[in-house]
Amino acid sequence: MVLENITRHMEAGMPRMQASIQGAREVGFTVLSMSLSLVAVFLPILLMGGIVGRLFREFSITLSVAVLVSLLVSLTTTPMMCSRLIRHIDPAARGRLFRASERVFEAMLNFYARTLRWALANRGLVMVLLAATVIFNIYLFYVIPKGFFPQQDTGRLNGGIQADQAISFQSMSGKLRQFIKIVQADPAVDTVVGFTGGGQTNGGFIFVALKAKAQRISADQVIARLRPKLNQVAGARLFLQAVQDIHVGGRQSNAQYQYTLQGDSVTDIYKWTPKLTDALQHAPALTDVNSDQQQNGLQIQLTVDRDTASRLKLNPAAIDSTLYDAFGQRDVSTIYNALNQYHVVMEVAPKYWQSPDTLKNLWISTAGGTVNGSQSTNAVAGTVTSTQTATSSTAATLAADTARNQATNALAQSGRGAVSTGAADSTAAEQMVPLAAFSQYAPVNTALAVNHQGTFVASTISFNVAPNASLSDAQAAIAQAVNEIHMPPTIHGSFQGTAQAFQDSLSSEPILILSALAAVYIVLGVLYESYIHPITILSTLPSAGAGAVLALRLFGSEFSIIALIGVILLIGIVKKNAIMMIDFALDAQRTQGRSPEDAIYTASLLRFRPIMMTTMAAMLGALPLAFGTGDGAEMRQPLGISIVGGLIVSQMLTLYTTPVTYLYLDRFGLWCGRMWSRLQPPAPHAPSALPAHTP
Repeated sequence: MVLENITRHMEAGMPRMQASIQGAREVGFTVLSMSLSLVAVFLPILLMGGIVGRLFREFSITLSVAVLVSLLVSLTTTPMMCSRLIRHIDPAARGRLFRASERVFEAMLNFYARTLRWALANRGLVMVLLAATVIFNIYLFYVIPKGFFPQQDTGRLNGGIQADQAISFQSMSGKLRQFIKIVQADPAVDTVVGFTGGGQTNGGFIFVALKAKAQRISADQVIARLRPKLNQVAGARLFLQAVQDIHVGGRQSNAQYQYTLQGDSVTDIYKWTPKLTDALQHAPALTDVNSDQQQNGLQIQLTVDRDTASRLKLNPAAIDSTLYDAFGQRDVSTIYNALNQYHVVMEVAPKYWQSPDTLKNLWISTAGGTVNGSQSTNAVAGTVTSTQTATSSTAATLAADTARNQATNALAQSGRGAVSTGAADSTAAEQMVPLAAFSQYAPVNTALAVNHQGTFVASTISFNVAPNASLSDAQAAIAQAVNEIHMPPTIHGSFQGTAQAFQDSLSSEPILILSALAAVYIVLGVLYESYIHPITILSTLPSAGAGAVLALRLFGSEFSIIALIGVILLIGIVKKNAIMMIDFALDAQRTQGRSPEDAIYTASLLRFRPIMMTTMAAMLGALPLAFGTGDGAEMRQPLGISIVGGLIVSQMLTLYTTPVTYLYLDRFGLWCGRMWSRLQPPAPHAPSALPAHTP
């Protein structure tokens, strides 16, 4: 803007030094107003709390410092370089491109001059258009789908597996291999890895790397293509979601968004969570709906008849040790060689884990009990006793055998807890008792996991948003489902993670925009020493907001936090048109004594070139953001779309609405001044001095 004003004076025949000084002086206050008001726009972001404030605090600081540095350079370095480097060139000596562009600009300027005269002659119609723009802007902000962060395509997918709660580890491994095979067969997939086990037997995770973006469809389309194939796997479901650069909340779930239920009674939560989950699965705005409630797992409850076991010379410790030896993983020995050591683990072969009928084939040795009674006080391991016949079985011999067996087995256990007193290596037959002789078993339901939020039991419903829906649509669908199933007031539902952050940001968006407007109004009011003309400058903003929202709807993008940042940037960019007009018009009225109509008309034509230049520069700078490609480009696109759309619409409207608004508000300001002067009491007159009296 400084460069254009200096160049205009030089083309009028003014010397370079004088043109540089006068051109910078004329627009110095205008540049100052534009820069300080732009910095004021970012003050609410600096004071904004929550995750959004932390994310964009560096963004606002960077832009504010850059604007202030640009202000300093524009008022110092730019005039100095113009006085040394710019030379006036005769237009006839310039090239064809310059002459053609000048003819186009002159045609645009003449058209604008004619239409501006018509707008000033029909001020009422222009004000009706401005009022309609304000109403339309409010309507658009109300109806546009709202979201948190744009859904990105980073080339990576995460998947959570949820299988039947009674599934075994071996069956779960087979389901995992089925899912990996289906996903790997998709032409857009590069590599797939997955694992199962850990916290829950019926859960697992899959990580997918997609091919380059130019060789495939979008990640959401890949998920939609895989979903019907994955649903054909019986007894398990795989929920895929695209990996996002920004993930709010540390809660792990099978979908991107969470809705948590808490209540006064645990029974009510376990009753109403499945009902709400089933209702949400039929909502068109939601997909991949699932719950973390795991109350239908199966376990075998073994009941031991202690009296019968005691008659058979079996104690609970021996029974428990045998069961753990069979179905646990007991480290019974260590094999050493010269370079390594190997732990020997005892367990039943995996093929016997698949059915509880294995318990019928399990036998308990009566020689495996712990040392008790007088046995532990008699001979210890290594005691040499006389040779006994096969029929003799004295107490001392039994004590020596059990103690020696316990010490021998302890070497294998290496201090890992209680050990058996049975023979470590024996060729003698032991007395064995079948487990079924003194016990019975039956399957019962059990909870695989009991989830909490804080210190209270809770159930979380996870969901993804359908391709043609937004997060605001999903919230409305959940609220509708809660009302339809008549969930009691004792159950409290709340969004968590990303959905909760979106809900908080949605409630603070109007406050953030109003705070930005208030900050700009205060700064402009101080600079212009006026209560009225800052409103004239802010009248350019409704058209910018309407253009931004229309552009987002045209490109099928929702109003996200990134789009909100674009609207806030528009507040700082669009008002420059009004500042350039009003600053010149006020100066013409105060110093040259022109009428408001003549002053604003002359200012509009004189500032038409810098207005077009700055608008085109900002628009061309935002185009790469709007049409950029590559992994994760979806995060930046709403910012560019909102800026470009807002600049186009505001440029077409504010060139006419701002002069008309200036005239109305200038007349309103004069009327307010007259009313204020009438309300003020007249100042008392000082008494006149009486002439001296000479007697």
